[in-house]
Amino acid sequence: CPGKLSGPAGRTASTPPRPSGAVRANTAVISPQDPTLLIGSSLQATCSVHGDPPGATAEGLYWTLNGRRLAPELSRVLNASTLALALANLNGSRQQSGDNLVCHARDGSILAGSCLYVGLPPEKPFNISCWSKNMKDLTCRWTPGAHGETFLHTNYSLKYKLRWYGQDNTCEEYHTVGPHSCHIPKDLALFTPYEIWVEATNRLGSARSDVLTLDILDVVTTDPPPDVHVSRVGGLEDQLSVRWVSPPALKDFLFQAKYQIRYRVEDSVDWKVVDDVSNQTSCRLAGLKPGTVYFVQVRCNPFGIYGSKKAGIWSEWSHPTAASTPRSERPGPGGGACEPRGGEPSSGPVRRELKQFLGWLKKHAYCSNLSFRLYDQWRAWMQKTHKTRNQVGRRDRGPSGRGAAPRVPEGESKDLVPWRIPPHLRQLSRKAIQLRPQARPSPAPAGG
Repeated sequence: CPGKLSGPAGRTASTPPRPSGAVRANTAVISPQDPTLLIGSSLQATCSVHGDPPGATAEGLYWTLNGRRLAPELSRVLNASTLALALANLNGSRQQSGDNLVCHARDGSILAGSCLYVGLPPEKPFNISCWSKNMKDLTCRWTPGAHGETFLHTNYSLKYKLRWYGQDNTCEEYHTVGPHSCHIPKDLALFTPYEIWVEATNRLGSARSDVLTLDILDVVTTDPPPDVHVSRVGGLEDQLSVRWVSPPALKDFLFQAKYQIRYRVEDSVDWKVVDDVSNQTSCRLAGLKPGTVYFVQVRCNPFGIYGSKKAGIWSEWSHPTAASTPRSERPGPGGGACEPRGGEPSSGPVRRELKQFLGWLKKHAYCSNLSFRLYDQWRAWMQKTHKTRNQVGRRDRGPSGRGAAPRVPEGESKDLVPWRIPPHLRQLSRKAIQLRPQARPSPAPAGG
């Protein structure tokens, strides 16, 4: 312990500054030496002087604990050479390496010292969790019993062995991901379950956790997906495209994977999570606010590993990647959804617009052979038309703010259907019609 004497009158290099006075060699002994006691216990100790050194009689002795002089009423003289000390209802040690109890002569010199350990035995560790990074290692963490507060130095050992055979092994790389963790870097077997437990030991006893049984294949995780890129989708004001690369381990071990995306606005700390990404490595975020900076992260969960029926463990999130949506004169819906590339949009605002787009295209072209390219062109043209309509409307209203609004063909939507079919969409529609021999082209729409 700090201040512990090495022998009756020596001191260790880590001892704090001594009280005034020199150390007298081989002049006194404290009994009991280095006691260990439970919290709430009492201590009866004595300091006995050897020989007849000047000024070292029991009447001139006094005690200090961690450098602080104890009250005289706690001591009493047993005889000319022995001073007794009585401490009741002891609290836990201030330092896990033990408290420093010292006996001093009248002039302050140190006669003898002892370490006093007061604490609790360890309780059973619990909540053991383990994961394997790419099936090449194993890392485990646990929670100490009673939150680890024993007031004594407590040693934790992670033990493991193959379930049906083999000897106990002890993990050696501790504190790798926190104070109560250990890392096993290699020499692990696959397709065979392991038994894992934690043993806690201190000066007052020991405790052992329950045994955790696991298969390495069931606790696999990966590195976060690398090379995450976020970009705009043409001129669309409420969408961003997210692309990433599968972690290398997925290729090495033929894992399957599912992904999650989360995103937040630049000035917010609240993340929104998108769960319906599946196993694709690209996706669109739709229903976003125009002219807004978003931060995006992606993580990966391996599953279906060599026939394992359990899902893997989510990786850490990738580093945040930022991108902004284009600015718009009209407010965006402010929602958010993932629209997997090549799939069908999965949220309300996008589905409604796509439904109206399909209705418009069928009405004018009898075409169901659609693509996202055609849909993107229609939306970009629609937004451009909306801006032009607003500018024309403001010019037509004049100073009084009144005026006739542009005429919308009967039966068309005032918000989402353009007044005229743009030339490039008309060409795409005609191509689609040519690909379907059974489709009958309709007369050109009004204004087309």
